[in-house]
Amino acid sequence: MTTAEITRILEAFVEYAASEGLTLESIAAANGDEVLFEHHFTYDKPRNIYSHTKSYMATAVGIAIDEGKLSLDDRLADVFPEKVPADADPRVHDIRLRHLLTMSSGFDSDYLMNAQRRAGVGFPDYVAFMLSREIKVDPGSRFRYSTADSILAGRMVEEAVGMRLGAYLYEKLFSRMDMPFPLWENDPEGHPIGGGGMHLKLTDMMKLGQLYLNKGTWKGERIVSEAWVNEASRSHIDNASFLEHPDIWVCGYGYQFWMLPQPGAYRADGAFGQITAVLPEACGGKGIVVAIQNPEDGDFERVKQAFNERVLNRL
Repeated sequence: MTTAEITRILEAFVEYAASEGLTLESIAAANGDEVLFEHHFTYDKPRNIYSHTKSYMATAVGIAIDEGKLSLDDRLADVFPEKVPADADPRVHDIRLRHLLTMSSGFDSDYLMNAQRRAGVGFPDYVAFMLSREIKVDPGSRFRYSTADSILAGRMVEEAVGMRLGAYLYEKLFSRMDMPFPLWENDPEGHPIGGGGMHLKLTDMMKLGQLYLNKGTWKGERIVSEAWVNEASRSHIDNASFLEHPDIWVCGYGYQFWMLPQPGAYRADGAFGQITAVLPEACGGKGIVVAIQNPEDGDFERVKQAFNERVLNRL
């Protein structure tokens, strides 16, 4: 598929979105080297990408593993022994980094989501708060989406590398990929939220997808290993069994990446539709990355259906 053909598909989608009143802010597409298409319905500025942040945090995990500073089998309680209460559930010692990355910590509740953080839940020490929670199921046994799992994984990175997560990602990724140091929500103790709150423009947000499409390299420079990209972007746990109604976009979960129904495809996904979709087998096997941003007051379900049918399925 040529760049002209890709452009025609995306221009047709832009026209459809405008005619149908879809509440998109922007859409862009890229290969591993350059932006191929970009359109903004609103002013282009950094915006909260919500849980899309999780995929950036997971990339920090991969880099730390590549450096030999962290392992997927590291135990949360071993990293923070002083924060484990005397009456803690014994299974808290079974929570490993891989469980946090696959949303299967065993807490089995959606802790420290955005509204809860705004309400002061967990103040001031999120790690101590979570280690005092009940373990409802064996770690690793069941998917339950929870920003707390991502926050805990991010804190494990910080302990392993001896740096705050924002500084580590800036040194290892942002600065090497021509990205700014982002505005990023911190917890009450000053730690970047590993599960949300990063602010990026569309094409900066999309660079993570380009990095993964390139199997971990950016303009010929290795950022994270190909082995990590392959592991993070494949399904490790069933995330559909809890749904009352099937959703074509709920078809497996990797290490802070969601699978997509298209062959080999996956996405970083933030609330209200901050999406970077990576389609390695699209465009005749050359692969492509497509990203969209959407407003908090929009109708993302309508956008998602159109985006899936009129863009991802046609590339």
